[in-house]
Amino acid sequence: MARPSQQLDEVLLQSGRVLFAQYGCSGLSLRLLAEHAGVNVGMFHYHFRSKDNYLTQLLQTMYEEMFVQLQAEVDHAGSPRQRLRQALCLLGRLLREHGNWIGRVWTDASMGETVATQFLQKNGSRHVQLIVGLLMEAMQAGELAMQPPMQALTFLMGSVAAPMLVAPRALELGFVPAILQLPLQHVLSDEGIADRVNRALYALAASKEDMNHD
Repeated sequence: MARPSQQLDEVLLQSGRVLFAQYGCSGLSLRLLAEHAGVNVGMFHYHFRSKDNYLTQLLQTMYEEMFVQLQAEVDHAGSPRQRLRQALCLLGRLLREHGNWIGRVWTDASMGETVATQFLQKNGSRHVQLIVGLLMEAMQAGELAMQPPMQALTFLMGSVAAPMLVAPRALELGFVPAILQLPLQHVLSDEGIADRVNRALYALAASKEDMNHD
């Protein structure tokens, strides 16, 4: 008996990309997936065997696509600070594009969803290690002031990553007054991301003596 087309795997995964951010691990039912993909539930079981296997593959596939892009920026030619800047700008853009499902994973993990927790345990530090590696290279090259890497990392993530996760949710939930909506859109733009990255790296380049003098 011929094996059903592998393309059904991709059809179901594409539906998961559309639906996961809205429904999460618990709400994303097999019936909902099958209806969205136009595939019968039997084909879902044939290709993935279980919902947990499906969710694990879905989340890992989406993450790997982002990680490969980030790794490429880290591996580019240039000084450590230049590569760090490019990697941070890319990270901001990736969070803008994928923040909806990333935020959902964190929410699901906080609610005890096993697949989400295991995903974060496996992948949560991978992109962080890339950024920390560049930070340490830039410090050793004298392009940034020497400081505890975790202190520098949390400062960068507060400047670059946090706005990309918080601002879209605030806009979506209607928490933002009308007068601030246009400025907040700038925060999410490529130009806004680059501006925050430049300012953050400038601050990290300042020595303790410079800051104490101010």
